[in-house]
Amino acid sequence: MARTASRPRIALRLRTTKSGKDSKDTKPEKAAKPAKSVKAAKAKTAKTGKGAKAERASARRERHSVPFPLRLLAMLCAFAVMVAFAVVLARLTLEPSPASEALTHTNMRPGRSLRAYLDQPALRDAVKQIGGNLLLGVPFGVLVPVVAPRTRGMLRVLLLTATVMLLVECAQGALVNGRAFDIDDVILNTTGALVGYLLLGRRLSRAVHS
Repeated sequence: MARTASRPRIALRLRTTKSGKDSKDTKPEKAAKPAKSVKAAKAKTAKTGKGAKAERASARRERHSVPFPLRLLAMLCAFAVMVAFAVVLARLTLEPSPASEALTHTNMRPGRSLRAYLDQPALRDAVKQIGGNLLLGVPFGVLVPVVAPRTRGMLRVLLLTATVMLLVECAQGALVNGRAFDIDDVILNTTGALVGYLLLGRRLSRAVHS
């Protein structure tokens, strides 16, 4: 009687140990599934976040974009003002001045003419010389970014202004009677273009060519 009773107990123990091993083996599989689902959910949220950002950026561009007719009209107006300014610039810089022929001298040293302007007894004359050269460069910084969208950017505007003014000064020194090349005039004109670009040119170019 004792032998027959002990056998079923051993069988029960074996079954329980097997079932325990099976349960241990199946636990990691169940735990691995949620990790994969979390990664997939994070990937989906990242994709949706990028898509939302792209949609917002496109919506902002559509809101700030200027219709083509208005953009063309603004460019034509800026071009007309630029032509008028070029005529004024030619009259101011390329007209002969025989009376001042003895007073003009070629200046290749930066700052030499500025010192001469500041050393004048009348402050009005110094302001007229320095302020006039600064004002001649302001329209470049305001109009050039609107007329030519590819020239947008501070460095491009400054390089274009400096190139044009160098050509004007070379023409003055070589062809115009009573005028001479002055590097300080180029520096003042380029500074005026920088001021015009920072004050108005950058905003106008962004508004027209958004």
